[in-house]
Amino acid sequence: MTTPPALLIAGHGTRDDAGAEAFRDFVRELGRRRPGLPVAGGFIELSPPPLGEAVAELVERGVRRFAAVPLMLVSAGHAKGDIPAALAREKERHPGVSYTYGRPLGPHPGLLRVLERRLAEAVDPSWDPAEVTVLLVGRGSTDPDANAEVFKAARLLWEGRGYAAVETAFVSLAAPDVPDGLDRCARLGARRVVVLPYFLFTGILPDRVRRQTDRWAAAHPETGVRSADVIGPEPELLDLVMERYEEAVKGDLRMNCDSCVYRIALPGFEDKVGLPQQPHFHPDDDGHHHGHGHAHSHAH
Repeated sequence: MTTPPALLIAGHGTRDDAGAEAFRDFVRELGRRRPGLPVAGGFIELSPPPLGEAVAELVERGVRRFAAVPLMLVSAGHAKGDIPAALAREKERHPGVSYTYGRPLGPHPGLLRVLERRLAEAVDPSWDPAEVTVLLVGRGSTDPDANAEVFKAARLLWEGRGYAAVETAFVSLAAPDVPDGLDRCARLGARRVVVLPYFLFTGILPDRVRRQTDRWAAAHPETGVRSADVIGPEPELLDLVMERYEEAVKGDLRMNCDSCVYRIALPGFEDKVGLPQQPHFHPDDDGHHHGHGHAHSHAH
C-alpha cells in the first residue's frame, strides 16, 4: 500500500502571538485527527516557524512527497506567488522531494455556515434579521481578483439567510475601509449593523477591525452596531483543509485563473502579466542563503 503524501499547511504569519499560536494549535489538531498522516505547518513571514523549517521537519520524518494547502481565504499574492516560490525553493533544498499544491479555502459552504453562527452569536436576540445589515470585512489586497472573492463570499452569505443586506469592506490595502463601509450601510438606511471579520484567527488586523468599528459606533449612537468574532478553529475549517488536501493529492486543482492579474491584463495591472515570483525570505529561516534569488513564473 502506497504511503499517502504528508500534509503541509502554509500560513501567512502575524505579529500577534495569540494568532500565531492559534495557527500552530490548528496544525496540531489536524495531526491528532489523522494520526497516520505526517502534518506540519509554517509561515511565509512574520511568525515562527518558517515554512522551510516545516518542510525540513517532514523530510527528517522520512517524507518524500507532500501536499501543501495554503491556510488562506482568498487567492491573493501570497497564495498565487509567495507560497509557490517558497515551495520551489524547498524542492531545491531537498533533492528527491516532490509536492502538489492545493487551492485556498475560498467561500466554501462549510465556512459560510460558521460565518452564519458568528452572526447569530453577535446579533441582539430582539433584532429582526430582516432589519440587520452585515458588513463583511476582508483583509484587503492589491490584487483585484482577491478582493472580488470577498464580495463573492458576501453575496453567498446574503443568499437565503434573511438579512437586509451584506455589504463589504476591507481593513487594509483596498477600499472601502471599515468606516467607509459603515457609512455606506448607514446611507442605505441600516439601523442595525453587524461587522463580521472575514478572518480565520485572531490577530492584528481583526483587532483593528474591532477598534475601528467601536470608534464608528461611538460617533453614531443612532445606529445599533455589533462586532462578530473571527471564524476560528471550527470543525468545518478542519474538514475543509482535509478536503483541499485530498483535492491536491488527486490532482483536482480548480484554480481560478480567469481574473488573475498574473495571467490576464486587467486595467491598471497590465505590468503584472507573466511576472516572475520571488519567495519571501523568513527571518527565522536558517537556510535563507540557499537558492536565493531564484525566480519562477506564477504557478497555478
